Amino acid sequence: MSSAQATNADSVASARTGPVGIGIIGTGMISNAYLDNLTRFPDVRVVALGDLNEALAAEKAETYGVPFSGSPASVLANDDVEIVINLTIPAAHVPVALDAIAAGKHVWIEKPIGINREEAKALLAAADAAGLRVGVAPDTVLNPGIQTALRHLAAGVIGTPISARTMMRYSGPDLFHPNPAFLFARGGGPLLDMGPYYVTTLVSAFGPVSKVYATGSTAKETRTVKIGPNAGQSFPVDVLTHVDALVTFESGASAQLTFSNDSPLAEMGTVEIIGEGGMLLTPDPNHADGGTRVARHPQTYAEKLEPTWEDYPEEGTVTGRGYGALDMARGIREGAPHVATGELALHVLDIMLAIEESAAAGEVVAIASTVEPVPLVDYERDPFEATLSS
Repeated sequence: MSSAQATNADSVASARTGPVGIGIIGTGMISNAYLDNLTRFPDVRVVALGDLNEALAAEKAETYGVPFSGSPASVLANDDVEIVINLTIPAAHVPVALDAIAAGKHVWIEKPIGINREEAKALLAAADAAGLRVGVAPDTVLNPGIQTALRHLAAGVIGTPISARTMMRYSGPDLFHPNPAFLFARGGGPLLDMGPYYVTTLVSAFGPVSKVYATGSTAKETRTVKIGPNAGQSFPVDVLTHVDALVTFESGASAQLTFSNDSPLAEMGTVEIIGEGGMLLTPDPNHADGGTRVARHPQTYAEKLEPTWEDYPEEGTVTGRGYGALDMARGIREGAPHVATGELALHVLDIMLAIEESAAAGEVVAIASTVEPVPLVDYERDPFEATLSS
């Protein structure tokens, strides 16, 4: 897109009022979670669905009352679409997003932003040159569960954060996904598939990461589809399926992270943050709800086995996936920044790729990127309230 075209696109976008038009490219499993919410938010309007499988797009359009469906190209050509929600596989995230930018559309991308740093940087540069926005999942961390924890953390409920521990382990998404091969291809695995929830939460709490050290392994070179019409078919595993990492933040704090698809024991959603005044437990960052728990340092030896817990209920309206796109849509209309930016997603990707590189090389890897402090969400603004004038 030329500079003149970008200027024209910005002019058209800024002149619009009322709900922001949404088009979705990629109508697989995750699209249901987005459509459940986006079709109920008054400040956005889902106007088009596109997929290489046009029959699937048509089926979803009928289910959710979306007026148009067709190919990905037809979504990009639709003048009513202002934001493209990109729900394709990780390897297609950047190519599809670049097509959206070239068509004069803002873009929201399911995590991760891309599968390598160079393509992610090129995407952000293209969007910047065109005067368009990029937002990237996970947006579950914008929902009340994690936001309540971050607000209490910022208020000093446990003092200065010192360290953290996360845990995400189970047998893997091939337990439930009918087409799991892409989740074990480049851009997938437990690190790049589930890591964004945890790493984004930690960066929101501690700030940017400066260096990482990691180890990892791949238990099996192939896996087997367990459910659906392709059950019994084998597919290759191209990623680490178990990762242990130690990250150091620019603040000097540290965190231990474990991501595994090789454990018969499921332990998911663990985010423990230790501060000088106690420990804070966030809810599962992969989900939108749940309270915050705080444990104080014991005052006697007997209390070390039974710490005193304080419970903080979540504050705000629970939505789920799609909230980040809503936040970006409101920002477009109001000329305000959105929270889940492409720059944040690039830093998270940089961290995760550095973890892979450290595991391969057996050495500490420095993080070249950084990011500004991640703002909190205005939880008093109801996502189900119409706030954009028509």
